Amino acid sequence: MNLALFDLDNTILAGDSDYNWSRFLIQEGYLDGAIHAEKNEKFYADYKDGTLDIFAFVEFQFKPLARNPRSVLNQLLKKYVEEVIKPMITDKARALVKGHQEAGDLIIVITATNSFITKPIAALFGIENLIGTDPEEKEGEFTGKVSGLPSFKEGKVTRLEAWLKSKNLSLASFEKSYFYSDSHNDLPLMEKVTHPVAVDSDDILSEYATSKGWPQISLR
Repeated sequence: MNLALFDLDNTILAGDSDYNWSRFLIQEGYLDGAIHAEKNEKFYADYKDGTLDIFAFVEFQFKPLARNPRSVLNQLLKKYVEEVIKPMITDKARALVKGHQEAGDLIIVITATNSFITKPIAALFGIENLIGTDPEEKEGEFTGKVSGLPSFKEGKVTRLEAWLKSKNLSLASFEKSYFYSDSHNDLPLMEKVTHPVAVDSDDILSEYATSKGWPQISLR
């Protein structure tokens, strides 16, 4: 059996689910656009530059989760997935995932975006296994804090290794391990797998992939 890991945003999604979630909440009247949009843009720029403070970002992103009841958030998320996320899924992305499913590979979506947003998105691809940044919950409601280690940069490696260990597996358990990503922020994990693949990659990752002879593909 092989392992197939998929980054989510700007990889198997033709867009960023975290960034657009904030824009959606502004549109729906749950965030102050004038205040939130500027900060959202700054964090997104830091992410692309590789300078993102992940703990400051998740604190910023999780505040709306803590301000609203879970029942309200669940309804918002359902609408968000239907109206915003589904149009981001391309036929090429579906075909790539389906190929690994038909091969019987173990498939995991591994993303820095929070698991509340991303679990139903992974489900659209028929993927049950998700490693994301987990928002803390108490009595079924979000606290606004992060639970455990964010799934970002080296944190993706740590979180994946812990997940595999919980299944009595390791990266060495697989003949081939694939990781598809668009971002240079994922280089720590890309270096760990046997088959890293750059997908619609940013300039830094594209240059690095070229130097390493890694495959570069587009799902757009």
